Amino acid sequence: MPRLFLIRHGETEWSINGRHTGRTDIPLTARGESETAMRATQLVGDGKIIDPKNLCTVYISPRLRAHRTFHLLFDHLEKLPHHVITEAAREWDYGDYEGLLSSEIQAKNPGWVIWKDGCPGGETTEEMCDRVDDVIAKVREDHRKWLEHGEGSRDVVIVAHGHFNRVFIARWICFPLSLGTHFNVEPAGIAILSYNHRNLEEPALNALNLYAHVS
Repeated sequence: MPRLFLIRHGETEWSINGRHTGRTDIPLTARGESETAMRATQLVGDGKIIDPKNLCTVYISPRLRAHRTFHLLFDHLEKLPHHVITEAAREWDYGDYEGLLSSEIQAKNPGWVIWKDGCPGGETTEEMCDRVDDVIAKVREDHRKWLEHGEGSRDVVIVAHGHFNRVFIARWICFPLSLGTHFNVEPAGIAILSYNHRNLEEPALNALNLYAHVS
């Protein structure tokens, strides 16, 4: 079956302290770099879970933390896989709440919940849902070409962000965006999404936070 590997960028200072990081471009921490590089040796290569000969496209958020994560995962290969840097895979635009802790947001707006309220000055829940659904449609078309017509390669990778990935998983399995609150997506964690019964109408979550922690 065709698969989608949904990867969150590696650790940053703001992912450690819980600041909402949307548009802000910050680098990975030293630990984020080393964990992601180790992930590459474990998971990416000939005969491994992410096998370059099976890759159709890698979609990458343009933020530095995602772009760096992509290169740490794939630079050891002889040739980089076909990849597209796209704003469609960017993090939720937090608007007025960019860079704030949840406690600071609650002080400004008691009872705020991103899954139902969206972000003032940023993206609403409807806008976020629509953007993610558009990306899902592109991935499904890649999968359809391979499964039904034998065109291209079977697997797709997305390197993106925490809230984006949580929304993506919820929408992939045909649930409301708000289901994303129940998924824990770790830095450098990898989710595998696919289908049941070789049927594109039965999307499924196969794994979450694959190799999320390195000892």
